[in-house]
Amino acid sequence: MAASSSAMQMQSLLLASPMTGLASKRQMVQFYNVKPMPRFRRKLNLQVRCLAEEGDQKEPMPAATTPEPKPSPPRISPKVSTKFSDVFAFSGPAPERINGRLAMVGFVAALAMELSSGQDVLTQISNGGIPLFVGTSIVLSLASLIPLFRGETVESRSGQFMSSDAELWNGRFAMLGLVALAFTEYVKGGTLV
Repeated sequence: MAASSSAMQMQSLLLASPMTGLASKRQMVQFYNVKPMPRFRRKLNLQVRCLAEEGDQKEPMPAATTPEPKPSPPRISPKVSTKFSDVFAFSGPAPERINGRLAMVGFVAALAMELSSGQDVLTQISNGGIPLFVGTSIVLSLASLIPLFRGETVESRSGQFMSSDAELWNGRFAMLGLVALAFTEYVKGGTLV
């Protein structure tokens, strides 16, 4: 009886706490009246017998033969179109990669020049930055197009860490960063840094 009353007191303390919001005994569920589960007895008279007699001869089982694996056909790389219209198509390999590579170089160069000279992006372009931009664009575009016109894919030179998807995402973020840098400096009226 003492155990049941102490269990009831403990239950009332726990359930009447501010966490549960239950203060009356009518709302409490009685946990101590749980009946034990019945135990099932094991059958102890289970016997295992061998049906083979000592004089019986065993028939040899045929050995499981595994077919020899056929050599896999050589891995054929898919044909990549080297036509100008396919390389520069909207979903082709060249446009987004070249723009992303130019944006990555441009973003880093814009921040470096801003830190060294104190000029914003638009001032850098108007103070002789256009010939440097055009020259960099031509060199990077040619360097990106030559392997594509030879039929090589970007994924063929892709590793695990420096993958082609990572390059695409870095290029996308650099494009957004370059536009955001120019817009922020235009609204602010001066350099970002």
